Amino acid sequence: MTETPTTRSRTSSQQWFERAQQSLVEGVNSPSRGAAVYSPGPVVLKRGRGSHVWDVDGNEYVDFMMSFGALIHGHAHPKIVEVVSQSIAEGSHFAAATPAETEAAERFCRMIPSAEVVRFANTGSEATMLALRLARAHTGRTRFLKFEGHYHGWYDPYCLNGHSHPIDQIGPTENPTRIPDSEGIPPSVFDDVVLAPWNDVAALERIMQEHGRELAAVITEPIMANMGCIPPRDGYLEKMRELAHQYGALFILDEVVTGFRYAPGGCQQYYDLKPDLATFGKALGAGFPVGAVAGPRAILDRIRWSEHMVLHYGTFNGHRLTMNVVAANLDLLSTEGTYRKLYETGDAAIAGLREVFRRHKIKAIVQGFGPMFQIYFTERDAIHDYRDYCAYVDTKQYSRFVHGLLDRGIYMTPSNGLHWIISTAHTEKDLVALVAAADQACAGLA
Repeated sequence: MTETPTTRSRTSSQQWFERAQQSLVEGVNSPSRGAAVYSPGPVVLKRGRGSHVWDVDGNEYVDFMMSFGALIHGHAHPKIVEVVSQSIAEGSHFAAATPAETEAAERFCRMIPSAEVVRFANTGSEATMLALRLARAHTGRTRFLKFEGHYHGWYDPYCLNGHSHPIDQIGPTENPTRIPDSEGIPPSVFDDVVLAPWNDVAALERIMQEHGRELAAVITEPIMANMGCIPPRDGYLEKMRELAHQYGALFILDEVVTGFRYAPGGCQQYYDLKPDLATFGKALGAGFPVGAVAGPRAILDRIRWSEHMVLHYGTFNGHRLTMNVVAANLDLLSTEGTYRKLYETGDAAIAGLREVFRRHKIKAIVQGFGPMFQIYFTERDAIHDYRDYCAYVDTKQYSRFVHGLLDRGIYMTPSNGLHWIISTAHTEKDLVALVAAADQACAGLA
């Protein structure tokens, strides 16, 4: 690939998209892949290797979306390919006990500080559903606290204030307007949800004083990943855990996005936290669907078969092929120097993009660090929460910018609410291509 690649015609992508609309709603299987985000329609991808993908027209891109963070080692990593090929040949799945699930669990528990035991599921959404059910059973309470702008999957009670809205529609911080993310959810479902602004200790103290003794759990992303990449203020997560325990609630850390990305033990290791329950997905599966709930036996043992158990079934839980991939993935992540490389590559990408915006005198910030970051077109020095995002971020300008990158061989979602992902496959050459493409795209914004 040249340093300033150019995407040729995407005629075949458009043809495939038109064909798909005859049999698929919106022509896709998730709105984030379709015309709601990509204009005039999605780039239809055909294959990938390492840090690069190719579309049906033969255009080559450097991939910085990496399946929304699932591809921690990039596309078709040789070890993953080897493991998958062998597993398929021996029988992909039995819905029975296998050595593979034990091998994966042992590696998982060695890496995650809070994991005495783990239960595997199939998606991050399933993991967060199970975590809430466990918290309710353990505490005997039903209500829980979630934060504005956080996404914990599409389980009904979580689908509240997860999308951005005009700032004048979301109400005051002391009494946020409750906006469901979906039709088809009975309003009574949200009676058990206490809604709070994030990254605001004073607001959290007030809300916990009022509702804390009713709560089964406080659930949070350690880094707010549903509005791009918004790190917590110093001490905020520690204070949240302290307040949850003060009022008898469990502290659930949703690491579906951040798990195995910022450290071998995720953000709980990076920020030195000990959650009561933690959920995982995405990078854990290295491109295969998986979810996990981890924590102490005193809580997870409630899943154990008994008259008063917390029910958690699943034909595909502990899928043999996926468990073999998980074990191989965690071995790769445990290799000396892996996280140092992720940080060095990510920080170099961030520095390069910041320099491009400075040179073009464009009001934009690159927020985050190391393996995950996001670009915000804003005059603010930082975006601290959902309300900052709704009020001060020019998401349309971001979409125009990323569409410009797509035309120059950089694959990324135009949705500002997602994030740039660095994998172990990204190289210095990829960063050169990114900076060159960004430089040209910025010239087109003027």
